[in-house]
Amino acid sequence: MIIVSTDGSCLRNPGGAIGWAWVNHSGPADSGGAASGTNQIAELRGILEAILAHPGTEPMLIESDSQYAIKCASEWITSWRRNGWRTSTGGAVKNVEIIKQIDRAITDREGPVRFRWVRGHVGNYFNEQADKLAGEAARAIREGTLAPTPPAAKNPVLGRLDSGLTRGRDEGVPAGREESRLRGREPAAPAAKNTVRGREPAAPAAKNTVSTGKSVAVDAPTAGTLTLF
Repeated sequence: MIIVSTDGSCLRNPGGAIGWAWVNHSGPADSGGAASGTNQIAELRGILEAILAHPGTEPMLIESDSQYAIKCASEWITSWRRNGWRTSTGGAVKNVEIIKQIDRAITDREGPVRFRWVRGHVGNYFNEQADKLAGEAARAIREGTLAPTPPAAKNPVLGRLDSGLTRGRDEGVPAGREESRLRGREPAAPAAKNTVRGREPAAPAAKNTVSTGKSVAVDAPTAGTLTLF
């Protein structure tokens, strides 16, 4: 199973520079952002980018400390789609465009995608790394040292997660960034090389598992977690 932690950051909510990040528990990580947005958009973008970066048949578990983002992607999204992307009271769905993109990415991915909420800022290594990278990306964009990430809607991978498609320089991805987009498909790096942007080797994922009833084993939830299937 692929386990990925995601996070988002907004320096001045709303309207400030935003950053998003995902951290694969077995090695690779990526981050990016935009010149303006909201914290909710940043959290959702982290989830979207994580899914797009990990195509294939292997089950995927996404961890986030944003209950809003987790519920959007795994719970509310079903009724919103059924209602023609309207709320139960007929109102407009907030952040509907990126939520639609997440819905398409989940649908188009061959393997299942599951979500788990984790409590933030309590020493969860991977959550802390994602938080750090998202914050760094937001600050770099504000300072002009990092180009904003192209909108995911312009990504040809979205809706057609073919193994031969990647996001390259011709789509505006800064040099050196395009290779990290889909490398989540590669075999996990040896433990000695299992790093997050030069950090110390990541701690191994918990080995205790529970069955979901779908032949997919996931880490057993610990205190302060909520797993949605």
